[in-house]
Amino acid sequence: MYGLITRLTAHSGRRDELGLCLLDPNLKRPGCHSYVLAHDLNDADALWVTEVWMSKATHDAWSAQIRETHELLPALSLIATFGDTVFTRPIGGVGL
Repeated sequence: MYGLITRLTAHSGRRDELGLCLLDPNLKRPGCHSYVLAHDLNDADALWVTEVWMSKATHDAWSAQIRETHELLPALSLIATFGDTVFTRPIGGVGL
């Protein structure tokens, strides 16, 4: 498995709108086991995104597809800054 944890900061006052875009049920994520958004309790504009993918290759393929189709363009326009991404190797857990 392949994991990522990323902090995204929305433009001021647009965090909820960003969250709705990222959780759009029409946005398919083939090979994704878990995609969780969480509010940052210390920053009213920040979200944490935690992802677990089948493999790095499935994540990379999805990322390439998204760049081609521009499906995330509405969400990207709401992001003021991308924080660092932490890459992990999930070993298991509830729902995995």
